[in-house]
Amino acid sequence: MRLGVRVPPCVPLPELVAFVQEVERLGFDDVWFPDSQLLWRDVFATAAAAAAGTSRIRLGTAVTNVVTRHPSVLAGAARTVAELAPGRFVLGVGVGNSSVVPAGLAPSTRAELRSGLQVIRSLLAGNEVDFGGVRSRLRDPVAVPLYLAASGPRNLRLAGEIADGAILLSGVAPEPLEAAMRQVAAGGSVPVTVSAFCRVTDSVRRDARELKPVCLSIAANGGAAFLEAAGVRVRVPERLPELRPDLLHAESWDAAVRACESFVDDDAAELFARRFCLYGTADEIAARLIELDQAGVSAVLLQHVGSYDLPRQLAADSPAWSCGPSRRGRGRCR
Repeated sequence: MRLGVRVPPCVPLPELVAFVQEVERLGFDDVWFPDSQLLWRDVFATAAAAAAGTSRIRLGTAVTNVVTRHPSVLAGAARTVAELAPGRFVLGVGVGNSSVVPAGLAPSTRAELRSGLQVIRSLLAGNEVDFGGVRSRLRDPVAVPLYLAASGPRNLRLAGEIADGAILLSGVAPEPLEAAMRQVAAGGSVPVTVSAFCRVTDSVRRDARELKPVCLSIAANGGAAFLEAAGVRVRVPERLPELRPDLLHAESWDAAVRACESFVDDDAAELFARRFCLYGTADEIAARLIELDQAGVSAVLLQHVGSYDLPRQLAADSPAWSCGPSRRGRGRCR
């Protein structure tokens, strides 16, 4: 099973590339860059700089979208990065919440996702595409794997049907994860990458508080019943706390946590951390990774909370949990 880490392009590129080089040195298999043009540096410029500065680690977008970027633009950008990192670049695409909403646009529909990915795939394969009566093709195409990020059942099936891989946003709780993987498999057989917040801690109760904005965001975006079924009870207000630019990408994470206190109590946050996230001691996290491997998960995409700092602590802790006692002598969780 591959282990990857989410790296927001939140610092100048020389600093970010140095960090990605450290992540590669630590043995991570993948690094994933999110795409939100108003929050961070450009994702493809970031990926290109990281490609030039590394030699082994796989690079991916997690995720870009077909709203702010026309599919032909995505194909050209993906081709360019793939030339810099042959066999090491993955184009991850999703509905584009944090890119499109701050620009006053709407996230992609399922039909738009299907159409956009089909155009990108055709262009990268060197085929002509009909753009409303104008037929065009991409010069010097390069094959690039396409991954689709999904959480709802229809988009999960779509990922299995038309993508080369699926990025699951439902966390690592066994029952929801199994259900999501079944939906992907109903569309087709593709590798599954699971996204999960991660922290090595000797007190899940204490550190789970930082996940309260995540819980409230999930509940407010149609996931309240999903969380309730797992025992995570969240009170969704009529209006979410107003933080800049939004709750999940708040510029002050401490302020976001305080704003969520009356909607997500400590018990709910702790249960969310234990069931849906990789929070615990190094040995506990190593054991959970083994369980995911045995469940058929192809890769894990690890995240830290917040959007405007690099996951330095997460990376620094990785030697402990990726080679805990249960894996000693067996190498990484592959």
